[in-house]
Amino acid sequence: MALRKYNDLSQNIEILSEQVVDSIFEVHKTIGPGFLEQIYEDCLCEKLMLRDISYQRQKPLEIFYKNKKMKTAYRLDLVVEDKIIIELKCAEKLIPVHKAQIMSYLKMSGLKLGFLMNFNSVLMKDGLQRIVLQKTS
Repeated sequence: MALRKYNDLSQNIEILSEQVVDSIFEVHKTIGPGFLEQIYEDCLCEKLMLRDISYQRQKPLEIFYKNKKMKTAYRLDLVVEDKIIIELKCAEKLIPVHKAQIMSYLKMSGLKLGFLMNFNSVLMKDGLQRIVLQKTS
């Protein structure tokens, strides 16, 4: 699957993103659709570890409103090498609120790249979305 390149992402992030996508596809190809998100998270983490790619699971993302930290924090499914957010789903299909969710995570975290994936897709290419936070003028 050819990934669209963005000029505002470094070559290192692009290389890392290709490794992440390869890992996602391998996990899906190996176990297929039909499991719970936790199983895919476990398998993807195992694959990343085998590739010597660092990650954090369920990383808290603090939310601030008017410079005040809110009591509730989000938990990001995976953050790869402090550069890429991965949001895992096992749904009948991805819906607009899923994309809005990862866009919010990118904005609040300051990261530029995320992957939204639905492991319940028959073909992973149909369940994977690459989300790049675009610079605003």
